[in-house]
Amino acid sequence: MKAVVCNEPGQLALVDVPAPGAVPAGWARLAVSHVGICGTDYHIYEGKHPFLQYPRIMGHEISARIAEAGEGVSLPIGSLVIVNPYLACGRCGACRKEKPNCCTNIRVLGVHTDGAQCEEILVPEHNLYPADGLSPEAAATVEFLAIGAHAVRRSQAPEGSRALVIGAGPIGLGAAIFARIAGYDVTLADTSADRLAMAAKSFDFAKAILVGGDTAEAVSAATDGDGFDVVFDATGYAGSMERAFSYVAHGGSLIFVGVVKDDIRFSDPEFHKREMTLIASRNATKEDFVHVAEAIRAGKVPVNALITHRTTLQGVISDLPRWASEKTGLVKAVIEIAP
Repeated sequence: MKAVVCNEPGQLALVDVPAPGAVPAGWARLAVSHVGICGTDYHIYEGKHPFLQYPRIMGHEISARIAEAGEGVSLPIGSLVIVNPYLACGRCGACRKEKPNCCTNIRVLGVHTDGAQCEEILVPEHNLYPADGLSPEAAATVEFLAIGAHAVRRSQAPEGSRALVIGAGPIGLGAAIFARIAGYDVTLADTSADRLAMAAKSFDFAKAILVGGDTAEAVSAATDGDGFDVVFDATGYAGSMERAFSYVAHGGSLIFVGVVKDDIRFSDPEFHKREMTLIASRNATKEDFVHVAEAIRAGKVPVNALITHRTTLQGVISDLPRWASEKTGLVKAVIEIAP
């Protein structure tokens, strides 16, 4: 079968690789339909991922059709599914607490093991969710949107909360969309005026803060001096994450949606006097995938605006390297592998 392989940083190749072998009980062989290109994929291509072993077939934002079912699999052949790419062990403490998204032995398709920039993959049935009512392309957006939906659910903020989402990239936009669905009053913040203008035009996020020297003053003005009830940082940038502490209202919460390898430093007196809650949000769970799919079906998610770029398996070889540096107008790129 055909697959795009990142052999080493900066080197992609479209090659023939062996198709999946026998299908184990409880697993399904999937004919990949569409795959979103994630920031993680760009980092893998650029050699910036700290835990990756090359060569690697990337791709973890996946829609696919059941091509062959192993023993005990109930999903019908040919049905369209959304793929949860987080393969959990099912045995560790996190899994026993029904938190497979932070399994201590987690393997993520396209990162720790080969992903879906190819024609076929094997996946356990419990990682597959019916995509009834969704287009194959829309089904491939569910995973990245579920990350933002999970962060919003983790915040546990009540309806009407004033929320600041820092970072208007795909993950930040997902968090902002699902914060709005949850009934929050959402403000976006970003260093790019163009990206904030795009968010206002395409997603109706009119409230915005351009991050710069007067960000603290802008936060104060937007919240009558109180700060935001809940702040989501989706930048994956240590400096932004550290500054975010000062934007949180007394009694509020800060959710780190992004992750960095750096240490994060903050003022304990400022943290303490606010009685802040600091929350990490990692990946997503079935509940989030189902919530996102339902929201798309209900017309609450502007999928057509989110998908700004499209390519094919062959086209990835030239398109992904270009999009890694040319971000203007780019929100989400999707690869069509089979309709």
